[in-house]
Amino acid sequence: MADFDKSKFDPKAAAEARKAEMEEITTKLEKGVKDIFTTDGYKDYLNFCAKLPRYSVNNQILIMLQRPDATMCQSFTGWKDMNRFVRKGEKGIRILAPAPYKMQKEQDKTDPSGKPILDKDGEPVKETVEITVNAFKPVSTFDVSQTEGDPIPTLGTAEVTGTVEGYNALFGAIKEVVPVPITFEDIPSGAKGYFHLEENHIAIQEGMSEAQTVKTAIHEAAHQALHSKDAMDASGEKKSKNQKETEAESVAYVVCQHYGIDTSDYSFAYVATWSADKEVPELKASLDTIRKTASDMIVKIDEKLQARDTVKEVEDFIAAHGDELPFDNPEADQPVGFIKIEPPVDFSTYGMDRPIKLTVEQPKADKPEQAAEKKTAKKTSVKEKLKAEKAKSQKTKSPKKDSKKDLQEAI
Repeated sequence: MADFDKSKFDPKAAAEARKAEMEEITTKLEKGVKDIFTTDGYKDYLNFCAKLPRYSVNNQILIMLQRPDATMCQSFTGWKDMNRFVRKGEKGIRILAPAPYKMQKEQDKTDPSGKPILDKDGEPVKETVEITVNAFKPVSTFDVSQTEGDPIPTLGTAEVTGTVEGYNALFGAIKEVVPVPITFEDIPSGAKGYFHLEENHIAIQEGMSEAQTVKTAIHEAAHQALHSKDAMDASGEKKSKNQKETEAESVAYVVCQHYGIDTSDYSFAYVATWSADKEVPELKASLDTIRKTASDMIVKIDEKLQARDTVKEVEDFIAAHGDELPFDNPEADQPVGFIKIEPPVDFSTYGMDRPIKLTVEQPKADKPEQAAEKKTAKKTSVKEKLKAEKAKSQKTKSPKKDSKKDLQEAI
């Protein structure tokens, strides 16, 4: 890369170029939002939500417009941190990044109660304060297909079939993430599931396929997150039944798509009618509600799945190699080093005027015959050690006393 020539840099021209690019991006966004609701672009947008759940609505739309096949985007530095590198000649995908700045502003000075302070002539006293202005700037991001380097780790929890690979782990993670109980029952109405507003719990029709069960659970979880009494009170918004179903179905589509669960039977034909009389800010707000809810679910479910994978790896290792991990026999071996406290101290009655001497005791060198005994000393496996400790605990455990029974016997 050629060295940057400061002498040829024109700040005014650079500022005008950036302003022009921002205007172009804003125009694209306005048209992009409208197109999503008036064409088949709605499902395409939800697919982007599934692939790029952590990006804002604006940036998801911008990436979709410039590179429809994108699956995972990062900045140049972000890829470098993952030990992947952007190939030479690749063109960046332009998105918006926060660029807040500070400025001085003159305003009326107020007292602690918020009332303006007046001078001797009864005029408001002015003061200059520093405020932060939220702004954005165009930056480049790159799709994984534009990079090379270390492989990208994936969870790979599901496949596109009626069954779900890793179903127990995935459904267990969903139950942990959803803050209300999820139960199975035979629903007489024929519905696949429902969220009970009064009792605040989710019911799912028993006996369905694994894929349908996961879809229904996420759909009802979206209702719980967005349409419970607390959620509706907090938003202060009145939503029609059609809007509620649109939001829940869209969130379920995004989350299922993220985990590779079959989404071919989803239909969004009603979206165009629902959105026809809304302005761009309203439409964008609806998209952002869907994106945030789906993203929150995906992030939390991923965390639970990763934690379960870690525990399973340890359990599998112990099951396969537990007999190969020995504990040294305490009668045969002394600790390599230990802390000796003189004199022995009862810390519950310890006073500051009593000195404590700390020394590190090192084991004495073994005689040849002692070394030979250690070498042949019996080793206890992890499984045997745990079994012995459990037996010892049960043997020495005192039976729990029943105070009522003792009182009756005494009487």
